[in-house]
Amino acid sequence: MTDLAQYRMMAIRITGFLMRMKKGLAGTAAALMAMMMLPAAAKAAACGNDAGGFPAWIEAYKRDAAGRGVGRSTLDKAFANVSYARATIRADRGQKSFRLSLDQFMQKRGATTIIRRGKSLKQQHATLLKRIEQRYGVPAGPLLAIWGMETGFGGFLGKEHTLSAVATLAYDCRRPEFFTTQLNAAVQLVERGVLSPAARGAAHGEIGQTQFLPANVLKYGVDGDGNGRIDLVGSRADALASTANFLRGHGWAPGAGYQPGQPNFAALQGWNAASVYQQAIAIIGAEIDGR
Repeated sequence: MTDLAQYRMMAIRITGFLMRMKKGLAGTAAALMAMMMLPAAAKAAACGNDAGGFPAWIEAYKRDAAGRGVGRSTLDKAFANVSYARATIRADRGQKSFRLSLDQFMQKRGATTIIRRGKSLKQQHATLLKRIEQRYGVPAGPLLAIWGMETGFGGFLGKEHTLSAVATLAYDCRRPEFFTTQLNAAVQLVERGVLSPAARGAAHGEIGQTQFLPANVLKYGVDGDGNGRIDLVGSRADALASTANFLRGHGWAPGAGYQPGQPNFAALQGWNAASVYQQAIAIIGAEIDGR
């Protein structure tokens, strides 16, 4: 065989080898891709838009939580009375008030009444509100606006079973990642004795007089009355101080304005994603503060 023929034969063999390698690598890559996608697919399949798969999902969540170190007694307490919350799903799908104009929204929420009561409560709780402003830099107006808008100054905290609401939304396919975080936080609050397993609140699992989601209770909840514990349901001082701490944590600058376009309006945007809600808090707060 001539040198040229030998070179040609060698080239053919090398080409064949490379093609086999390429095919093998492609297969391996495809297999790896499938393995990488498997958890996401399994996760997607685990969520549900009806009650059918909820009990099995809860059991899977409890096994996972136990694997992360959550105590069995905590899990038994937290989930003892959890059930699929249909009222929560209806509320989650039907938040129509946020589509109203600002004037319509203000009227629907009773802004005039909130302003009138807010001014009275500002005088009634002047010492507490001043102490909160000195510590967190947030004046009375926006705190009272939030308090009034959320629960009518503590008059109605909601009627849904908190753990059922949060667990249902963690299972639901619309926003499972966000509400799984909230469920993890709720379980921690049960473990710490901050949240009763029987607690009731708003439809999305919000807690207390200014309606904190569980993860925000963990991050921003403070003891405003100095009794050594955080109680956003029974203590207005805890609720208002925690709200001020939330706003400070979202960039509130002491002494700056909080109307649209002013520095502290961004902190109000952190409280609620709806534009009409943000504007309503700013307007009502300014009226209460006399600005």
